[in-house]
Amino acid sequence: MEQLTMGRLAKRVEVNPETIRYYEREGLLAAPERLQSGYRIFPEESVQRIRFIKRAQKLGFSLHEIKELLSMRLELTGRECARVKRLAAGKIAEIDQKIQTLSAMRSVLKQLEEQCPGSGPLSGCPIVASLQQGEHGHPVPQAAKQKENRPWRKRTRK
Repeated sequence: MEQLTMGRLAKRVEVNPETIRYYEREGLLAAPERLQSGYRIFPEESVQRIRFIKRAQKLGFSLHEIKELLSMRLELTGRECARVKRLAAGKIAEIDQKIQTLSAMRSVLKQLEEQCPGSGPLSGCPIVASLQQGEHGHPVPQAAKQKENRPWRKRTRK
């Protein structure tokens, strides 16, 4: 059984070594053995595990959901497939909701784009006017302007 250093594992699965460290911190990847030199040595199974994580992410699963999927692989209750199916159905519902939201956004933007003459002063632009006003001609409330969910921000360590 081949054992891999962090760098070799990262190259093999085409991720940054920091991604592997992050998966370790989040409990998605077991902490590897260390050589006396301090180098981490990962078992060959880590390749498949990271590939599983990356494929699940591409399908829209969160790291929390992926952790749940990974833990189900170790269970032998006979009900794991039903749980996975429920997770997949929930993910499909989320995707359908996002598609619906994006479609509505596109429709509004398309309508505004068609109303815009594309020339003249900004004060006459229906797109800017719409952004400055709420749905019924009222200014957009401050709370709506704030970005409440910023998943791209780095988490601060405690």
